[in-house]
This record gives sequence, structure tokens and C-alpha cells, in this order.
Amino acid sequence: MYTQIADDLRARITDGTLGPGDDVPTEAELAERWHTSRGPIRNALAALRAEGLIETGRGRPARVVARKANQAVDVSVPFTRWARELGVTPGAETQELSLRRAGDLGPALGVGRDDTIVRVVRLRLLDGRPTMLERLAYTEDVGRRLFEVDLDEVSITEYLASLGHPIVTLRHEIDAVAADEQDASLLRVPRGAPILRLTRTSRDADGRVFEASEDRYLSEVVRFTVAASGISTDGHFMRAVGA
Repeated sequence: MYTQIADDLRARITDGTLGPGDDVPTEAELAERWHTSRGPIRNALAALRAEGLIETGRGRPARVVARKANQAVDVSVPFTRWARELGVTPGAETQELSLRRAGDLGPALGVGRDDTIVRVVRLRLLDGRPTMLERLAYTEDVGRRLFEVDLDEVSITEYLASLGHPIVTLRHEIDAVAADEQDASLLRVPRGAPILRLTRTSRDADGRVFEASEDRYLSEVVRFTVAASGISTDGHFMRAVGA
């Protein structure tokens, strides 16, 4: 019974009948509608709360929350295509496109500190709302192609793939960091606010690293999901920092 109740409420949230900020019918109202006790009602609400669709609190009805956009991290999906699949409009505002010395980014790209790389900083938006700040670094031979296009209008991943530089393998790392001055200004959060960081290293078909990126997401807009086939043979599914 509780799954039917949860499915019905979920459908009403998805189609907009119940929008962000709306109160969910009370336990008593739902029990009367479904001709059931409050046990299944509470189980249904708990399921929706676990999915991040509603929030509950003492002394007030459950309330629909703004749904977060899920970003899978076990696959590589360009931000532009991911946004369109969500049914929202992607946007980009380029803050920097430059040639510079690799410096501390050299090891990640497999080049020397004094070698030239291409640096990109872009603010990404969903329906005009600041969502993610990406800091991208490319080896010079690949990155120079970015000066040929308007980075506010293209998916860099798809554009480079069309030029023979597709991402074949990648490595993701996720952690939380405090917003620095640039994050705070562009993402419109207080300096020091916690934000999600997704660090990526991308390799081409030859196994050569050509991109290193650090994407910083607003945690109230995006959450990361991982699909796993099971627990590893040694029983571990998480790796400790430094291991």
C-alpha cells in the first residue's frame, strides 16, 4: 500500500500538481483518501523524504522541496547534454580563456611546470541560475582549438570530440570545499560556504591526459549519484583518503 501512495504523491510532484514549497496532504487526509492506517502513510512519506522530494518537521505538514538535479559520476555526460536531458536550458558565461604556464597543474596534465597550457573558467547555468563553476586546463595542442569558437555557445566536450579528442577514460574524485572569493562572487554564495567539488582527469584513446578539470557545484541544486554493480571482492566499496 505504501508504495502506491508514494507513487501517487511522486507523480503529483513530478507533474507540478504539488510544487516546491507546497504542503503535502496531512497524514489524516491521506489515510482517509486511501482508506488505510497511518503506518503506510508514514512509510510513503519516509520514502519520498529519502528521495529528496519532501522535507518534514515537527509541528508542520510535509513540504515539497525544490528537486535537485542528479549528476551521475560513474559516466561522463557533457553538462550541456545533461541539462537538456533534464528538460532545462543550459547556459555558459566564460570568465577566462588564456594561455599560461602550467605551474601546479603540470603534474595533472603530464607536462612540466614551465610548459604552456590553456586555461578556461566558465560559469554554468541551469535555466539562468548559477549552478556550477568549472575550472578547466588543457594541454596546449588540444586547448588552442578552443580559441576558434564561442565558448558560451558550445559544449567543450562535444566540440573537442568532433575534432578527434574524445574522452575515452576518466577519473573522478568528489569532495566538499569552502567557497573561495571567485566561487562566492559567481555562484552567489557566502565566502566559505560548503560546495561540492568534482575533480576530473580525462584521457584520449592513446591513454594520454589532455584535460584536467575542477567543477564546483552548488549542493542545493545538484547531487551526485553513483551506480554500482556490487561490493568488491575484498569487501570494500570506498577508498580512504590517501589510500
